[in-house]
Amino acid sequence: MPPSSTAATAGQETVEVELGSRTVAVPKGGLYDRFRMNTDLDVVERDPRVSGVDFFRGLSKTRVESPIGPTLTPNFYYAISTARLVMLAPTRAIRDRLPRELAPLEVAPGLGLVSAMFFRYDVCDIDFYTEAAIGIAVRPARHGGFGLIDLVSALKNAHLHSYVLSLPVNTEIAQVRGHDGYGFPKWVTELDVDIDADRTTARVANDAGDTDVALSVATPAQSSYSSGQRVSSLTSYTTVDGKWQETLSQTNALASGTSLFPRKVDLQLGSGRMSEDLRSLKPLRTLQLDVVTEGQLALHMPFPTSVPS
Repeated sequence: MPPSSTAATAGQETVEVELGSRTVAVPKGGLYDRFRMNTDLDVVERDPRVSGVDFFRGLSKTRVESPIGPTLTPNFYYAISTARLVMLAPTRAIRDRLPRELAPLEVAPGLGLVSAMFFRYDVCDIDFYTEAAIGIAVRPARHGGFGLIDLVSALKNAHLHSYVLSLPVNTEIAQVRGHDGYGFPKWVTELDVDIDADRTTARVANDAGDTDVALSVATPAQSSYSSGQRVSSLTSYTTVDGKWQETLSQTNALASGTSLFPRKVDLQLGSGRMSEDLRSLKPLRTLQLDVVTEGQLALHMPFPTSVPS
């Protein structure tokens, strides 16, 4: 099993780098220290944790200005694993947590979808880190018509839209880039995620070091895919300085599995920001568990968007 996030970073020598008005520590000799987002794909391809880089050779990076200074986009994640619990929740509770400009994606009258998600990024342009999220499935901005059409379209095209309530991470650079650059509600905390073919476990700590959210569940049977065969997209909506923007991420699943109405899901809600966010949504039932034991990701910098007022 891979080392935990705390073990992976303990005692690691670091260097300081500037991101906009912030100074953060990154691993000395790591990908960010060496390449500053312009990572040499030939170097990554030699990493035994990375199955290949063909997905990234088909994507070009662009230099853009951002709140964190000039940067290259997309951010490439060469070896990742993820877990997502999809739950039914009352639309009324969801609307209480959404900005008025966004609308929940309903699967039936009065019922929407919320998720608890956990991520492990073993090889990435900004180095190893872990992440967790509480998200709400929303209808695409600027889209009229019926919600059912949006739902069918999202499932058919594997392109979902979301609004994130909480997004803790375990490294400074991930927090600063995500919060200042993208507008996500990110903070740094102790966060362990371990995902393999047998079991998926995760734990997010609160400010006191106690459990905020924890997950333990059997990993669904995995199917293997060639690179580019199973690519899905997610658009997330955030605001920066009061202005709406959207962020696109593309996931290249290489080994993944799904369990409908999964049994023996041990999801513990303790005390903290994540657990409070999930409780506020009043989840009713877990519909689906999605686990990617091997995948890749391209995360684009956000761009301005118009959201109906």
